[in-house]
Amino acid sequence: MIGQTLKSYVIEAKLGQGGMGVVYRARDTKLDRNVAIKVLPPELVRDPERRRRFVQEARAASAVNHPAIASIYEIEDEGENTFIVMEYVDGSTVRQLVERGELDLSSAIEIGIQVADGLARAHEAGVVHRDIKSDNIMVTHDGHPKILDFGLAKLLDKEDGDAGPSRLETVALTQAGMVVGTVSYMSPEQARGLPADKRSDVFSLGIVLYEMATGRLPFQGQSMLDTMHAIAFDATQPLRTIRADLPFSLQRVVDRCLRKKPEDRYADLREAVTDLRAVRRELDSGVSGRTPMFERLGLERFHLDRLRAAAGGLSVPGLLLVGGVTLVSLIILIPSLGRGRLGGLIPVTILAGILYAHMRQRRNQLIRRFSRKASKLKEVRLVAFRDGGFLVFVDRPTAKTYVKLNALLEAANNGQYQGEPMTMSVREDVSDADVRQAVTQSGIRYLRDA
Repeated sequence: MIGQTLKSYVIEAKLGQGGMGVVYRARDTKLDRNVAIKVLPPELVRDPERRRRFVQEARAASAVNHPAIASIYEIEDEGENTFIVMEYVDGSTVRQLVERGELDLSSAIEIGIQVADGLARAHEAGVVHRDIKSDNIMVTHDGHPKILDFGLAKLLDKEDGDAGPSRLETVALTQAGMVVGTVSYMSPEQARGLPADKRSDVFSLGIVLYEMATGRLPFQGQSMLDTMHAIAFDATQPLRTIRADLPFSLQRVVDRCLRKKPEDRYADLREAVTDLRAVRRELDSGVSGRTPMFERLGLERFHLDRLRAAAGGLSVPGLLLVGGVTLVSLIILIPSLGRGRLGGLIPVTILAGILYAHMRQRRNQLIRRFSRKASKLKEVRLVAFRDGGFLVFVDRPTAKTYVKLNALLEAANNGQYQGEPMTMSVREDVSDADVRQAVTQSGIRYLRDA
């Protein structure tokens, strides 16, 4: 089909092929942009069930709006061809990054956080992907993961919830015992031909996390049947027996994802996102932790978000700081008031002054921390901060470079007590003249020696 035109799309190159169709890169002549087009072969259009599943892919994916999920633009027919027009994602799959050794642990954790958050959003919309694997997760050149291919997705009826088949379901639920999904990434229930809900995605995500962390799959047999048996019944080899430097906190997340019984896994991937962020903080600090404080206190993230909104936009660190100072102030002030003296107001005033000064310096501390950590990346040539944003010059960056820079920016913004989020602009392979010009301006935080 190379060179042919479907509606307003000119087919330019073949990107891949699977059981549900062929994917091409095409040019949208109306909007002058690249798109990806998935075409169902004409011989399959005559199969009503296959065509229904193809249309279901568009319906399921278009129901979800999240930065980590590739957008669906439209579904069209042209002669004998039925096709879906999708966002064109230019980058590498997670499998390719793993095979090329371009993912270190911090990058893997960051990708896991974003993918888990995207899947959580899909599950909230009633969409189950059911074919999560490293080949279905692309990482753009600027370090953003995108979940692709909702061809096996199931759109759940809101009124039915997760209990039982919905009226919009895939062929796997209409033909008893039929196996759907990619074998090495299947959940135990998929391997056994049983109905799969959102907890099947949790299991498959655990496999992807395992693969990114260790470079290998947790379940592999000499045959497809052996692999499916291992998924359904065998325990996984612990991460730290493969890589001794992996934190136990990551092992705990992966273990919970890979539990054989669906009810033992994460019921909501938002919990996995919270736990993975705790792993990231542990890696950033270089100090291995045990149980996160919020987990010990039994607090959940949405409670903190509601407190933050009530406190006028203070971040979680800001809430903790303000809460701590308030508690200390009350401890000092209440006994003084009980004795009829106001002398306790003096230390409270001092504490308030310290808090105010610390909050004013917090942004500068975060800017210094970002610059220090970014300067450790060998690809980074210059870091500057001006007009509320970072300017970073990089040489020959990889996806891992962008993943790390994005993670540093998110950490900096999450660490703020209040104020507008900081932004970042990354420029690749700049000339010496551009560097000299940048150095003459204010805000230089790091400049690599020539």
